[in-house]
Amino acid sequence: MKTKYLQLFTRVAIATAFLSAVADRFGIWGAPGSKNVTWGKWDNFLTYSTSLDYFVPPSIGTLLAMAATFLETLLALLLLFGYKTRLSAKLSGILLLLFALSMTQSLGIKATLDYSVWIGVAACFLLASIRVYPYSLDNYFRKN
Repeated sequence: MKTKYLQLFTRVAIATAFLSAVADRFGIWGAPGSKNVTWGKWDNFLTYSTSLDYFVPPSIGTLLAMAATFLETLLALLLLFGYKTRLSAKLSGILLLLFALSMTQSLGIKATLDYSVWIGVAACFLLASIRVYPYSLDNYFRKN
């Protein structure tokens, strides 16, 4: 398979993973307790998020949860459209790396392996290593 399709698939996979997690936080996938729903509402996500960030005061944990949600949404959109793709991929990798480290510290390494967090980190950094992103706004602006 050609690189131009692989990078597109990787961008879409990372972006949809971020957007799906954000959607779950706001109940878009269903109410708490519904099949395949992890949080179902913001308060449940906030409880989970602050449990991972136990080393900071709860008010800071809330800010971290809000920042993560904002960044996941923004980075997902940038990756989908292929705008500032290399930077977006690097920042996505850093965000996921911080999540993986926090999750490892709080829940243990197995949880990060079960949820494939390290694969997401690697995919982001691999995507950031590509020089040209066909089917992207970056490529369109580069040509024009």
